[in-house]
Amino acid sequence: MTAIVIDGNLIAEQIRAEVKAKAAAFTKKTGYPPGLGAVFAGDNPASAQYVRMKRRACEQVGFHSAAQIMPDTCTQGEVEAAVKLLNDDPYIHGILVQLPLPAHIDEEAVLRMVNLDKDVDGFHPINIGLLGMKGREPSFTPATPTGCMVLLEAAGVNLEGANAVVIGRSNIVGLPMALMLMKANATVTVCHSRTRDIQRHVREADVVIAAIGKPHFVQGNWLKPGAVVIDVGTNRIDDSNDPRGYRFVGDVDFDSALHVAGAISKVPGGVGPMTITMLLANTLKAAARFADNARPNVEG
Repeated sequence: MTAIVIDGNLIAEQIRAEVKAKAAAFTKKTGYPPGLGAVFAGDNPASAQYVRMKRRACEQVGFHSAAQIMPDTCTQGEVEAAVKLLNDDPYIHGILVQLPLPAHIDEEAVLRMVNLDKDVDGFHPINIGLLGMKGREPSFTPATPTGCMVLLEAAGVNLEGANAVVIGRSNIVGLPMALMLMKANATVTVCHSRTRDIQRHVREADVVIAAIGKPHFVQGNWLKPGAVVIDVGTNRIDDSNDPRGYRFVGDVDFDSALHVAGAISKVPGGVGPMTITMLLANTLKAAARFADNARPNVEG
């Protein structure tokens, strides 16, 4: 058996083409483009790169973008003021707070400040709470787990009653991923650093979401034959054969998993491009809601 490789680049490209067309129609109709604002504090080079990529993606689909960039020495008040500035800007429809923030910044307090109507990252405690409640829907869902769900749909996976294992319980990926799978009526197990015998749980899974941040953590012989694997991990490892001296790999040992899984996403080119794409889609949705609410209510 050789697994079907789920190509996130291709799926993201198709969605971005739709977003671009809808953004052009929105701009023509309203006279202004959808707008995405970012708050970036600190000196994390990976985070800085992500912000640049997101702003470049905005340009490619015809969005307006703005960034509030602060040094690692910034204060709580300065970060909160940056969020308020974007909250108050009528041409910014979505706000992302690039995580992690510097250790001395109260992350939850900052996320709580983001206007719910602009919380396109889906990290506001109220949106996460609504995601976790039966019969309730958040305004937005976090981009990376949403991208994973789109990849599963593209692979033709029926989640109804499926056994799904999420490896990792971060607020950014693992927790919301588990909640979204439960909403899709999967039976979900969350594994983490304190889980006993992770291999046993993985062997019983029809769907595996790996988001633990450890290169090649999941081995092919852990998997149930035919399982669908979504690899969220992006880990940099040394590689003397690469001109850069390093390369990026996932949390799953792709080569061994390829001969056991039914379908598997690749790294890079799997979940990564979907994350930014879902953020753009959420921003477009926020802009459309803003425009609808801004229209005068004329009775006739």
